[in-house]
Amino acid sequence: MSKKIIVIGGVAGGATAVARLRRLDETSEIIMLEKGEYVSFANCGLPYYIGGVIKSRDALFVSTPEAISAKYNIDVRVLNEAVSIDKNMKTVKVRDLKENREYELSYDELIISTGSRPIKPNVEGFDGENVFTLWNIPDTDKIYNYVKEKSPKTATVIGGGFIGLEMAENLAHRGLAVTVVEKVDQVMAPLDKDMANIVHRHMAEKGISLVLENGVSKITHSPSGSKVVLEDGREVNADIVILSIGIRANSELAKEAGLKLNARGGVIVDEYMRTSEPNIYAVGDIVETDDFVMGTRTMVPLAGPANKQGRIVADTIAGEIKTTYKGTQGTSVAKVFDLTVASTGANEKTLNREGKEYKKDYRITVVHPNSHAGYYPDAATMSIKLIFDLKGKVLGAQIVGYDGVDKRIDVLATSIRFGATVYDLTELELAYAPPYSSAKDPVNMAGYTATNQLDGLVEVARIEEIKDFDNNTVIVDVREDIERKMGYIPNSIHIPLGNLRSRLNELDRNKEYITSCAVGLRGYIAARILKQQGFKARNLMGGYRSYQSGQKFEGEITPMMRNVADSGFAGTSSNEMEELDVSGLCCPGPIVEVSKRLEKLNVGDTLKVTATDPGFYSDISCWTDNTGNELVEKKSEGGKFFATIRKSGGVVTTESCACSEQGKKKEKTMIVFDGDLDKAIASFIIANGAAAMGNKVNMFFTFWGLNVLRKNEKVSVKKDFISKMFGLMMPRGSKKLKLSKMNMMGMGSKMIRMVMKKQNVYSLEELINQAKSAGVKMIACQMSMDVMGIKEEELIDGVEVGGVATMLNDSDRSDMNLFI
Repeated sequence: MSKKIIVIGGVAGGATAVARLRRLDETSEIIMLEKGEYVSFANCGLPYYIGGVIKSRDALFVSTPEAISAKYNIDVRVLNEAVSIDKNMKTVKVRDLKENREYELSYDELIISTGSRPIKPNVEGFDGENVFTLWNIPDTDKIYNYVKEKSPKTATVIGGGFIGLEMAENLAHRGLAVTVVEKVDQVMAPLDKDMANIVHRHMAEKGISLVLENGVSKITHSPSGSKVVLEDGREVNADIVILSIGIRANSELAKEAGLKLNARGGVIVDEYMRTSEPNIYAVGDIVETDDFVMGTRTMVPLAGPANKQGRIVADTIAGEIKTTYKGTQGTSVAKVFDLTVASTGANEKTLNREGKEYKKDYRITVVHPNSHAGYYPDAATMSIKLIFDLKGKVLGAQIVGYDGVDKRIDVLATSIRFGATVYDLTELELAYAPPYSSAKDPVNMAGYTATNQLDGLVEVARIEEIKDFDNNTVIVDVREDIERKMGYIPNSIHIPLGNLRSRLNELDRNKEYITSCAVGLRGYIAARILKQQGFKARNLMGGYRSYQSGQKFEGEITPMMRNVADSGFAGTSSNEMEELDVSGLCCPGPIVEVSKRLEKLNVGDTLKVTATDPGFYSDISCWTDNTGNELVEKKSEGGKFFATIRKSGGVVTTESCACSEQGKKKEKTMIVFDGDLDKAIASFIIANGAAAMGNKVNMFFTFWGLNVLRKNEKVSVKKDFISKMFGLMMPRGSKKLKLSKMNMMGMGSKMIRMVMKKQNVYSLEELINQAKSAGVKMIACQMSMDVMGIKEEELIDGVEVGGVATMLNDSDRSDMNLFI
């Protein structure tokens, strides 16, 4: 039976719906209303047109009103805005924006596909002429023309989601110096923090300044330029600002029509995409649907789900085919410079938010396999995080890497859709040839490591657990000597895997050992050896590569500059230059080959190295520093890493790398005896300054200085009477410290904190966190803790407990010892 069908909105969901409808029903009248001028365009391509990657503006248009009308016999009305819906009379009031008139349309079936819009808070300065959002073609034209006409030199992107990072990349591609400001502690919300850290690091390598856990309070505009003022008072120069804070559903039309909405403004629909009104359907960004993995309700603004929903609505209205929408699992992929970032299904944040706990309800595995056979050129490493329940069912996956990331996430997305387990992943027969994969595909590898956990072959430890290890838990680094020189986990012992069986007598059977290698494979072998020899052992998931990713870029990031010698070296030396391609080799392969080749060169000769192992970028700096050779230049491009090294006559030292926690370079030791606020501030200002100048800094807190390290909140611990009295009399934490002079019953402390904030001086608490991020070692004196009745549980995170011997050992290595 012929019907009159009105579709409000085009682009993904609406355009798909009308095309499918016409293929199923040739006789019904179909009218599409679009408020804007464009009914079908490539939203995801907009940043790349601004960046000049997509050359032609016309390439952004998937279809035109004329093409849709001619192909499908659809009445397409652009610049016609639906202003209200009368669900009882089954009519839509429409405003013709071009003719400036209103009219009414009746319908038998109505589809709402009004999408969403960027959030633009009412914040001072957000209305400036150089402040933009990016969502549609008009937005794109404004940004493109502004960049072309005004030639801005600096840009600030507020928000670290997909569009924010794509805009950061493309503005950088246009030559702008870009800063990304993100309110939370990571970019790319679909990722967990441990995987996002890899992205943070890559952005820094590409010259992007990244500010995390810091929002924007306002934007100031003046003739001298605009500045983005952060919540902590700092200012960032910004000739152009892109707001990418988030989106909000355009559901006002549905709300006014009396349709049921959720708290976020999402239109509630059933599996047929039908709203609370039988003849009204909704698709795309405005709808609330089922989360395919969790079974909860969710809103996921992605083009793929919108297209599928549009097709299902058409099937339902046409009546010949009954298809249902079974939920969204949020499969996504994004390009961040030459890095590919992808995810599907549930992440840990979602699981934790729903009350699921690690080990109790789910497990994870982390692997770092090559994209294809290592012996075939240009093999690049990817990092895969797989999340699965205790029965092995795959719940989610995240992958960050270069080549081949997209096809692996698609395999895992398909596995989730069909309810696969990690055991199924081990059995998948995936296409293999050296240029494309390995005989054991990365997906297989993730499955193998996951089943090893479930089968009880290995217990694992997470990088996040390291900070909680006590003296009965020891990390055993089973890498080779040359790898150890490139950096290692503090307080770990070193026994190469090949020597482990012969050195078991050095280990204490009363302790637990955490085996660690480069990426986890040798650590697994070591853990199996120890377990079968009667030791308690766990393998560190992801090995040193995961540890390195998590340690390098906590908090604020500034761009990593190329390490180019002042000599202006550009290959003009009369000495020999050789090239070495170590693409496809994983750590320690690249460094081993570099070492071998340099041995054959004369002092002054240079070696240009090409690698695909991401760890090489940081490893080569440590290795040259350690061996006394000169790193002339390093850079990354297109998933490859390049270094130019000049052989020097430097003296090789043992474990002296600046990347190593126990380096024998510049070192400072401070003994903090006093607990006064002003002295504590001075201590941490000096410590942070020394760390910023490349020093290893040790801070030893004893007696009253221990109060600086106490947690501000009360901690329930068992104490005797004297210890309890000490605790009551002493200040609990940094926020309760008093001034040594002019304290005035606490007024002085409040005044100095107020002045520091006004003058943009970091607070003591901020200084302490900066010191942690800079790797400053903070040690609480065990003897003083015993005397003053302070328990380790009362100390802030990141503090080690040691004695006088620890302090004296640090002092012996230091070129400055300061007593405060």
